[in-house]
Amino acid sequence: MNNNPNTTAAPTNSSIETYFLIAGSQTADDVANRIAAFVSQAKETIEIAIYSFSLCPEQRSIIVNALQERANAGVKIRIAYDAGSQQPIIAGYSDPCDLTTPQFVSALGFTSRAIEGYRALMHHKYIVLDSGTPQAQVWTGSTNFTDESWSDEENNIIIFQSPELARFYTLDFEELWVDANISAPVHMDSGEATLMYDGKPAYVLVNFSPGEGDWIDESIANAISRAKERITIAAVVITSTRIIHALQDAVQRGVPIEGIYDWTQMEGVKYQWQLVPANTWKIEAFAGIVKYGNLVGKKSTPYTPTSKHDYMHNKVMVLDNAVLTGSYNFSRHAQQNAENALIIESAALASTYRDYIHSITAKYAPRTPTFTTQPTTTPLTPGTPEATE
Repeated sequence: MNNNPNTTAAPTNSSIETYFLIAGSQTADDVANRIAAFVSQAKETIEIAIYSFSLCPEQRSIIVNALQERANAGVKIRIAYDAGSQQPIIAGYSDPCDLTTPQFVSALGFTSRAIEGYRALMHHKYIVLDSGTPQAQVWTGSTNFTDESWSDEENNIIIFQSPELARFYTLDFEELWVDANISAPVHMDSGEATLMYDGKPAYVLVNFSPGEGDWIDESIANAISRAKERITIAAVVITSTRIIHALQDAVQRGVPIEGIYDWTQMEGVKYQWQLVPANTWKIEAFAGIVKYGNLVGKKSTPYTPTSKHDYMHNKVMVLDNAVLTGSYNFSRHAQQNAENALIIESAALASTYRDYIHSITAKYAPRTPTFTTQPTTTPLTPGTPEATE
């Protein structure tokens, strides 16, 4: 029996499962054990593409033991991770929970490769099991592999039982692996599959940036423009010009907008917008969207290398009956990163995601700060690259 209220277990005839994280509602061990159970299903291969991977000893043991058990059974394991985005360890600071991702992954002992990118991040958070087989699965969403991501942030995880989707993710993984660099793809970096959720078809489109980065940005804006009934948002940042314009248009059309964003991260973005005359219009535009939709802002802890990292970290929009999720932020910067973006047409899944977003907005609504057009004098500290514009 599943007693976790944040879990939506897929029915037996479904190909999709969701798992939602809310700060303080689950422990890091809970998520570590879920990942361990997931990878323990692998029979042939485990491919992990992860932006941030650094765990405290207890959670490290859970994950490593599961991977090592599979490696001992002959499963081939490869880990691709971002090479340049992690902050160096502070001089004299030796907390075992605060290794950089390169230090942590290299110490695991599995085959791994650091992925470089010029002003771009290897920002994925996915696992592919047994690609090329009927039992292939994909784990993805917004969740990094850190203790704080699992216990102190809001994130979503979505799992697909789908050989078709696994093949697309593996093609992306191989492109990263072959030259350890974020570069343009050698093939069409997108794919479609029809799965089942709650007994009904769910139509899934996956795209990967940077190859499809501009198209992803445009397609999100177009999907917003087509929304007629309701737009529900859970986003750490919203900085894309196209997406902001599309949301402004939705306001003009009277489409209901609701949801949550990370107030602290958007205050940092506002500071950046103030410095660029061509971007100052976005301050008033975003403030207008927040006011219209009465959007809730989570006041997360401002970033420092040793501060609590407790962002509202989702990258989700629910547009009528379509769910947009993955690792892809609603930002200009995301177009250049290595990201995966999903659009899933399913009324039942849209309802599931809306229920989750409603639960986190209810949690933070009583103490939400206001996003205003007043200038901010607080610069965004380097180290939170998701919130750059």
